[in-house]
Amino acid sequence: MRKAENMNAPWLGGWVLGAAAGLVAFGVLVIVGKFDLFPAGALAVVVAAAAGLVLGMPWGAQGPALPVTPLKAAAKPAASAEPVAAAATPAAFVAVPEAAPAPAAKPAAKAAAKPKAAKAKADGPERLTAPRKGRADDLKEIEGIGPAMEKLVNELGFYHFDQIAGWSDADVAWVDANMKTFKGRIVRDKWVAQAKIIVNEGLEAFRERAKTNNY
Repeated sequence: MRKAENMNAPWLGGWVLGAAAGLVAFGVLVIVGKFDLFPAGALAVVVAAAAGLVLGMPWGAQGPALPVTPLKAAAKPAASAEPVAAAATPAAFVAVPEAAPAPAAKPAAKAAAKPKAAKAKADGPERLTAPRKGRADDLKEIEGIGPAMEKLVNELGFYHFDQIAGWSDADVAWVDANMKTFKGRIVRDKWVAQAKIIVNEGLEAFRERAKTNNY
């Protein structure tokens, strides 16, 4: 307590509290208010001087209760920062669940389309990738098929008499369209009729009939 005879003299404690208020103001301005150091320092000096005048001079000698008010005022900006952080938190969770599963359906649809294309190419008569049991018939027995023609027919997938004997008119047209050369020979030389005789009557009977072109 100040003595009665010093009531009209300046109070040193008031200036100390004023300096403390200036430091608190400086911290609030820099940390909460984001002030630069120089403006914050200038304002802090003003606050310290004002508080010192109020508390240190004789009219402020009744008690140092006033510095409490700046401390409470300084606490309010800190509280306002919390809602900002809280508001930012839900945004972080919104972006996570929205990604990947949908594109998985597209490859399945593309894969399903391929077998249809493969079936569309399966036209024409029955064809083989190689002769049965590794041994082809001598297709040159048929009149009109020489070595070059036999090689061409083999390349198309025909190695046996029964394959040619089973050709329909549509099959004949398909083979003729896919032959590089000698087009029209199948019908003109009666390949299908000759092959049917070989399959049904045997090769020897066919050779006898071939002497008179009895197809």
